Amino acid sequence: MTYTRMTAAEAAQMIKNGDTLGLSGFTPNGNPKAVFREISKRAIREHETGQAFQVGILTGASSCQSVEGDMAAAKAIKFRAPFSTNKAFRDHTNLGEVDYEDMHLGHMAERLRRGFYGDIDWAIIEVSAIEEGADTCKVSLTSAGGIVPTIARMAKRVILELNHFHNPNSRFLHDVVELAEYPYRQPIPITRVAERFGKDYVEIDAKKIVGVVECNIPEEARAFKDLTPETKKIGENVVDFFLSDLRAGRIPKEFFPIQSGVGATGNAVMKAIGQCEGLPVMNVFSEVVQDAVVDMMLKGQIGYASATATTVTNECLQKIYDNMDFFKERLTIRPSEVANAPELIRRFGVIAMNTALECDLYGNENSSHICGSNLMNGIGGSCDYERNGSISIFYTPSTAKGGKISAIVPMCSHVDSTEHDVDIIVTEQGVADLRGKGPLRRAQEVIENCAHPDYKPLLRDYLRLAGRGHEPQSMTAALAMHQAYLEKGDMRLVAW
Repeated sequence: MTYTRMTAAEAAQMIKNGDTLGLSGFTPNGNPKAVFREISKRAIREHETGQAFQVGILTGASSCQSVEGDMAAAKAIKFRAPFSTNKAFRDHTNLGEVDYEDMHLGHMAERLRRGFYGDIDWAIIEVSAIEEGADTCKVSLTSAGGIVPTIARMAKRVILELNHFHNPNSRFLHDVVELAEYPYRQPIPITRVAERFGKDYVEIDAKKIVGVVECNIPEEARAFKDLTPETKKIGENVVDFFLSDLRAGRIPKEFFPIQSGVGATGNAVMKAIGQCEGLPVMNVFSEVVQDAVVDMMLKGQIGYASATATTVTNECLQKIYDNMDFFKERLTIRPSEVANAPELIRRFGVIAMNTALECDLYGNENSSHICGSNLMNGIGGSCDYERNGSISIFYTPSTAKGGKISAIVPMCSHVDSTEHDVDIIVTEQGVADLRGKGPLRRAQEVIENCAHPDYKPLLRDYLRLAGRGHEPQSMTAALAMHQAYLEKGDMRLVAW
């Protein structure tokens, strides 16, 4: 069977107002781009003529500018799940223009199968190779796994975006499987990070494939920032913590696998860890591998990595493709429901490391909303890992905006990870180990070890003001630092 070749514009024209689209990709990598560039153009034309045109967008994680950024700017997104880090999407969501569900990435495929998002009208999947068949088409994915097995099976119709930017040998990195639904799910049959149990391709019912769009478009990857003095020190503090727990026997000598969340801070911290000495060769079991992890693999500092996406720059991705014989033996890309499975995270004893916007005195953490109201980023898969890992670490510079914002506050303005699930908080100031401590001891640990010196007196004053109780809080003052920032532009100007 030969599938119809079509242009991206022709594919975009088939999408109807109100359709729900399931996409390949996880973070800015592996997303279909050619078709979406045309869909956003079409949305603008439709709106100019007074026609309604909005679609639902379901992905494995965040996506790229061509998907959610341009579509949000075109006012073409009716509903979006489960995660975003895009500025344009953030701006339009904070204006109330997008119905956005921020949720755990490990749950996305499950929710699709249970019908929470209704029918999937279209699956649009970026591939590096197509093996056409009379009944079944086998496709090779590119730089991410995401929710492709589920959307490929559930979608009414499928468009394949054959992107020649990617090496067809990307297939050798993938371990494709769709988990059974409850109560019929069996234990996931791997006991080591390096094991695989699926196929290296996705099978699709050939009758559902409407067409193939060929393109050659690089990933819309983000360049990572260089180390700053703060992120370098955070990395050093994380390593000091690791070495301390190794000496104490809380981490075994062969080490636990590590997870590092997506983003510039996470990449910088991994880069800083790579510059430190004294750690054994580590494995990675994570949602993403970023540039720093790939470099550490080439240096022999990381033995094996399992993730849902190679969230890397195009230069780094080419490095993987050019060294496929090396990486296909050391790197696996999985669907997100496997990479984020609580069963595996707990089985492997993964050390979870994620970036916070703010942490409060008792260990609650906010990674998604500014001053409680405005979306910054989704929570992604951080809670999949921190709740189920052997150790849960959150790191952040102690201040932002030139010292006008403290990352250590009396009470988080929004809570993503509760005090019950946060073990370690790290800033460039130091490490707060919250394990085995009650609320007041945790508060003292956080203030003295993690807060910036400019804020320590304010936080000590707050703790005295809060008075008595198992977990003392002043209901009138708990968010006063946030209010001072909103009114005066500087948390240091708080008046208790």
